[in-house]
Amino acid sequence: MTINRRQTLQAGISATTVGLMLSAGLITTAQAQAVNKNVFDAKTLKDAMGALGAAPGASSQITITSPDIAENGAVVPVGVTSEIPGTTDIYILVEKNPFPLSAGFSIPTGTEANVQTRVKMGQSSNIHAVVKANGKLYAAVKETKVTLGGCGG
Repeated sequence: MTINRRQTLQAGISATTVGLMLSAGLITTAQAQAVNKNVFDAKTLKDAMGALGAAPGASSQITITSPDIAENGAVVPVGVTSEIPGTTDIYILVEKNPFPLSAGFSIPTGTEANVQTRVKMGQSSNIHAVVKANGKLYAAVKETKVTLGGCGG
């Protein structure tokens, strides 16, 4: 049986990072189990959204920060800020990636709902931010164009 990169990363995150976070008391067992494996396995945006739950409603209280044009699709900086009270989770999905879910964050109570990361984008695409707050899902979308070979052409 061959194991691909995604499975290796998922196993590494599950075994190492989550274990350390649990032992340090940074997250609870319920938080560690919160991300549904089906979301990571989804190959289309529709399937990923379905695995997260009900269809999210659009919200102007979610801000996505990413470049309009990214010269290197291997490291595209993306930030999401939610002004929605009671935000508990933030997910970043890249519509045209082979596996749309790029990142998922649990937001502890009483902290600012602001996350920053870098994602890989194989081509120009919409970036979707899905926020879970008070048991409901909300979303925002921003397009980011990726240039070929990082040279603008």
